[in-house]
Amino acid sequence: MSGDAPELAVPFDAAPLAAEPLETPRLRIRPLASADGDDVWEYQRLADVLRFIPWPERDRAEAQEHTDRRAASTVLAAAGDGIHFACELVGEPALRAGGGDRVVGDVMLRLDSVESARVEIGWVFHPGFQGRGLASEGAGAVLDLAFERLRAHRVHAILDRRNDDSARLCARLGMRLEATHLADDWFKGEWTDTEVWAVLREERTAFVAR
Repeated sequence: MSGDAPELAVPFDAAPLAAEPLETPRLRIRPLASADGDDVWEYQRLADVLRFIPWPERDRAEAQEHTDRRAASTVLAAAGDGIHFACELVGEPALRAGGGDRVVGDVMLRLDSVESARVEIGWVFHPGFQGRGLASEGAGAVLDLAFERLRAHRVHAILDRRNDDSARLCARLGMRLEATHLADDWFKGEWTDTEVWAVLREERTAFVAR
């Protein structure tokens, strides 16, 4: 493990990625925009999506307000700051007015500690597009951005233990299960367990190079 001091590249502004998005074989990845509200609503309202994430049920207007708030944050500078990246499936028509490619999921980066260069990652994808490796593409690209551009030392994900799909995605990204906290969260009317998955910069580099 490297003994180099942390060198997190903050403030990090994701706004330029709106004009020059990240590209994967099938996805275009850029900061979430208010205009994505229709596409996001299509998965934000689904029971299968809401089951494991701390989103309440929202009506269409409330969901748009939520998308607006997330889209307004594009800079990581201090602990607690977050950015949400829209994952557009190239060639899949958007539901929003004006056309374009459809947002089928989004990936979050949240700054946990500047001093320790520690970052949290999270994601949500439309279940209708599961089984095609799109979440691995989108989350993998944002994970690499966290290490290569933001210069994170460690990236972690916090999951509901029952969320097997996200646990498998963590493993596909080269993350390790570090801890399981039993009955630590009173979540939607019941005690639930939390898993913490993480990967260090050098681990991700070695995993990608395999």
